[in-house]
Amino acid sequence: MVTLALLHTSTAHVPVFDALRDADHPGLALRHFVHEDLLARARAEGPDAVADAVRAALVEAAAGGADAVLCTCSTIGGVAESHAAAVGVPVLRVDRPMAAAAVRAGSSVAVVATVASTLEPTSALVAEEAARAGRPVDVRTALVDGAWERFEAGDRERFLRLVADAVEGIAGSVDAVVLAQASMADAADRATTAVPVLASPRTGLRAAARLCGPRRPEPAVDQPQA
Repeated sequence: MVTLALLHTSTAHVPVFDALRDADHPGLALRHFVHEDLLARARAEGPDAVADAVRAALVEAAAGGADAVLCTCSTIGGVAESHAAAVGVPVLRVDRPMAAAAVRAGSSVAVVATVASTLEPTSALVAEEAARAGRPVDVRTALVDGAWERFEAGDRERFLRLVADAVEGIAGSVDAVVLAQASMADAADRATTAVPVLASPRTGLRAAARLCGPRRPEPAVDQPQA
């Protein structure tokens, strides 16, 4: 069976990606690895400070026959991708396909986040995808004050409402809005705006599933003659 390993920094992501797999990729086996400490340390010390720990987590996730690894944390996603060679299988950050879609949507993109440490990596990713596409893109950022505290407290409804309100406040001045964290995805449906509001889980999982591809059959082993 084709297998995708997922590196998370929150247990909340596990059911989200399981549901997306069931809906879109029923033949794909998912193996979840949760390291909440990686986000806590990256927020306190910066993503580069957890590079060795991220590498170890990726190696752990890839062990046992995974065909690819998807990192669902935007804060450490760039660090994760940089270790693909050491891991030995493709490594994708979940927000890369979303960033590429935002660049295609227009010349100005707003990156909305609820964790400050996510703003710079996601903005840099949008700029990277813009350079790859050969088009100038103005990247703006917005931090939703108080939203992450509601998420950590388990108040999902208030968390999503704060995100949706922030999206509506900035959407009129840009061509697309990027929800920088996978945890924000459901706010895309709650924001009433004409511009695209892009979330990462579905497109990220789709791209990772393509990276896995069909598993090659094991080579035949010659049996000794009797």
